[in-house]
Amino acid sequence: MTASLHSASGPARRTVVAAAGAAGLAVALTACGGSDDDASGASVDSGSSGGAPDDGGGDAAAAGGAPLASTADIPEGGGKVFADRKVVVTQPSAGEFKAFSATCTHQGCAVKSVADGVINCPCHNSDFSITDGSVRGGPATKPLPAVEITVSGDSITLA
Repeated sequence: MTASLHSASGPARRTVVAAAGAAGLAVALTACGGSDDDASGASVDSGSSGGAPDDGGGDAAAAGGAPLASTADIPEGGGKVFADRKVVVTQPSAGEFKAFSATCTHQGCAVKSVADGVINCPCHNSDFSITDGSVRGGPATKPLPAVEITVSGDSITLA
């Protein structure tokens, strides 16, 4: 009689190794992808920290409809992060409003602040231009994607 090399009493070695790899990947993605711990949904003023998006991977343009902000809410030469809508709105010069995804192109963290003409991601210190979303510094190599907005009177709405 020949003894079997596989035991019926437990999972196969391949299954255990695959499960361990998936668990490690989940931990790595959670460490670089933001946190739900402070997801208050409040907008973040330039230079301050606040609520983080749930996973940093949503489509900001899909959240259109209700007004996002008043033009008076966006400082000239700066901007404001709307964590709950996953978008950052900037005003590079008087009366010129731009919007970008608030998800960093490096590893999907949420940008947190706008100061000194740059949008900052605190996870790995990537900086992006408030004018066109281009990379100004840090490990990110791709610009923040533009998000369409409509400015009507003093109201800013996602298109």
